[in-house]
Amino acid sequence: MKLFLGNKAYSSWSLRGWLAAKHSGLAFEEVTVPLYDEHWSNRREGDEFAPSGGKVPILWDGDDIVVWDSLAIVDYLNEKTQGARGYWPEDMAARAMARSMAAEMHSSFAALRRSHSMNIRRIYPAAELAPDVQADVVRIMQIWAEARARFGGEGDFLFGDWSAADMMFAPVVTRFITYSIPLPRFALPYCQAVISHPHMQEWIGGAQAEDWVIEAFEGPAES
Repeated sequence: MKLFLGNKAYSSWSLRGWLAAKHSGLAFEEVTVPLYDEHWSNRREGDEFAPSGGKVPILWDGDDIVVWDSLAIVDYLNEKTQGARGYWPEDMAARAMARSMAAEMHSSFAALRRSHSMNIRRIYPAAELAPDVQADVVRIMQIWAEARARFGGEGDFLFGDWSAADMMFAPVVTRFITYSIPLPRFALPYCQAVISHPHMQEWIGGAQAEDWVIEAFEGPAES
């Protein structure tokens, strides 16, 4: 398998796809493609990116199977590993909630994404949140709290064990840390568990080692 990614410091969707690939336990080649450099327009028109319309991440499994979009990559790898890797909780009620949360993360929280782009290499002082961003944060806290209360048990993650739901929210955790966004007490151990996960530590190390800087993604969010 070959997984094409954007810059590790900035590409939240690449992080989700990469976490899914790492969780599979399967061997894959990792290809990091610098976003928005002088070769970006030409590169995204290449054959490797044609199926995704030039977007990352995109996973090739051999020459005839291609999967793009992070949530689709999760489901493909779950099928490829025959469900043995625990991408989704075993309990039906927990699995239903985990899938719903992953889908909501996939389609929602536009204000948070727009105003607080991912930048793993920075931590900025806390600033007042715009009302729509604050609403996104409140909603995320609501569903995190419900997942932890109903299904977290003694585990560290939303549904106890590390799952696809945590992979989908991992870039949000990094945003909360980067922009010093105040969180309720219950969420702090969860954020620490996500950041401390070995796969997250490997990704963060890769981001720190990158030389690329995209000025549009640097600097604190505007209040």
